[in-house]
Amino acid sequence: MTDVSAEEYNNNMARTNNNKIDGKDLEKALERQNKNFEKMLEQQANVILVAVDERMSRSEEKIKKEIKSEINTLANTLDKFLKRLTDFDDEFQIIKARVGRIEAVLQEKFGLVIN
Repeated sequence: MTDVSAEEYNNNMARTNNNKIDGKDLEKALERQNKNFEKMLEQQANVILVAVDERMSRSEEKIKKEIKSEINTLANTLDKFLKRLTDFDDEFQIIKARVGRIEAVLQEKFGLVIN
């Protein structure tokens, strides 16, 4: 991933070995190396971010499924409870009507009034 060709590298090494490298060449080489490091760090950061994003997406989907399951369980429990409550209310209305008829018969036949 370096921009330095093999020939440039060899030339730079030869100059370094001969202690004839000047400051400008060194500065340019360091600049290129810094740019390469920056590119590599940026690419590495992007790879890490993509991996984290994918994992978070999977976790998010798992959590959504669990929440939906819990909501369905709660809805089923509430449906059963409301059915029992409705059944109880229906039975209460039937018993209330029967008691009303019994009161009417007692009042009619025996003159008995129940409050």
